[in-house]
Amino acid sequence: MVSVLPEGGEARTATMMHDMRCGRTGGNLALIALLSLNLSACAMHWPWKRRPPPPPQPVQQVIIVPAAPVSSSPILQYWDRNTLLLDLTAARGEGGATVTPIKALGWPVRLEFRVLPGSIGRLEVVGAQRVIFAVPSQGTALLLRLTPDAYRPDTGQITLRWSAADDSAH
Repeated sequence: MVSVLPEGGEARTATMMHDMRCGRTGGNLALIALLSLNLSACAMHWPWKRRPPPPPQPVQQVIIVPAAPVSSSPILQYWDRNTLLLDLTAARGEGGATVTPIKALGWPVRLEFRVLPGSIGRLEVVGAQRVIFAVPSQGTALLLRLTPDAYRPDTGQITLRWSAADDSAH
């Protein structure tokens, strides 16, 4: 048999092939370990794993005096950008409240009310103007925005009245 390799070439070739395979396999294991480490680090920072924003914190921007303080739950106030949100989702049946500004703060630029359909049928807001909102009987909570001309900076108070039926005579 004639060989182009030097003497013992077949044994040396087998050894070199074995070393290359082991070295390559070791390199592949290192590469796989490195990629696994990178992916596990990225898994903690997936963009869709962000926490939801915290719920809005109640504020005290206006003074709210319920018409029947014993039977009604408090009306919470929240900021929704530059709009003061009065949460009326706990309002049921017939009721009302008087809203007055805190002297040092004045009236907010905008007012809106969150109501729960089915719990009240109508919301009446009396300030510089009288505004009546009809509330649907079904659905999810909705926002009723008061127009800017419904109250002025010199308005002394705003009266809220809600009723279960939307055909109340007032």
